[in-house]
Amino acid sequence: MNDRIDKGDIVLINKSGKYHQQVGEVTVIDYNIFFVKILIVKLGNQEEAFEEKDLQLQAKKPSLQEVIVSIDKIIEQVDRIPHLPAKEKLELPNRLKYLKLDIPKLDKQLIQKNFDSIDKIFAAAREVDSSASFWQEIDSNLEKISWWIRTSL
Repeated sequence: MNDRIDKGDIVLINKSGKYHQQVGEVTVIDYNIFFVKILIVKLGNQEEAFEEKDLQLQAKKPSLQEVIVSIDKIIEQVDRIPHLPAKEKLELPNRLKYLKLDIPKLDKQLIQKNFDSIDKIFAAAREVDSSASFWQEIDSNLEKISWWIRTSL
């Protein structure tokens, strides 16, 4: 794993004090007047600044390729959802394929709109039956896509 910390990565705070051992997401990277890398970390509903040496990388933000793979994994799972109405059974794979094509364009509005539609369809289907094992696969991949959208665009 690349140990370089980038925007969107999940980090553990090693610095003693109020935030010791808390986990957060890097939202901004800056440098002070001495060219020391300063990272702004979101901790719940607040943000704090830390030097890179005070942080330990927990998880890298998903790459564009990982997001494409996640979309493919979700597409494979769509047929396993038993209570999906016919319209959504047709619409969902198409929306996922469009999302896959839109992501390399980096058009935030288009990607977010499409992702929100996909998420709504899954939310409605999950209300009918959320116990099936395929939801874990779908949800983990949706979370990866959401993470990438939130931190990359």
